[in-house]
Amino acid sequence: IIASSAFNFRIELLEKLGKDDLPYILEIANELSEIYGNHILINKKNIHKYFNKKTLPFLARYNEKIIGFIIGVPIEHFKNESWCRYDNNLGKNNTLYTYAFIITKQFRKSGGYAKTLKMIYLNWAKKKGFKFVSGHVAQGISKNFGNKTEIIKIFSDWYGTNIPFEYYRRNIL
Repeated sequence: IIASSAFNFRIELLEKLGKDDLPYILEIANELSEIYGNHILINKKNIHKYFNKKTLPFLARYNEKIIGFIIGVPIEHFKNESWCRYDNNLGKNNTLYTYAFIITKQFRKSGGYAKTLKMIYLNWAKKKGFKFVSGHVAQGISKNFGNKTEIIKIFSDWYGTNIPFEYYRRNIL
């Protein structure tokens, strides 16, 4: 447990994926496919690629139930992906790539759960020595991340979604 409140909300850094948590995580991951299509989906076959000892998966729980997660992965993990060559920090071990970030629909607009999860994630990354956090978001979203954020590249059709995505980098120091 990284952080908790008196109101039954807590954030955990997941060290090992438990069988009891798997259905909740997959259910939440399905909400990503509702937004972006089945191209971007965490499923039973690939879930261990994102929830393992080389990644930083944070879970948000409310009343013991998982209501969201954010997964950070050192960018070097994606060195074979074509988009990664645009990042001049590749190989410097200073950038944490945000693979997925989602809070269930029910909790998105109330309570500040998403904002708290993101803040804990960024602070944890900073404490671990990362200087930057990067990721892909729908075009226009990264402007909400503050003035320390730059767009590295815009991809007009992100993995067949027909949605333009921007690859951003955010300075967290």
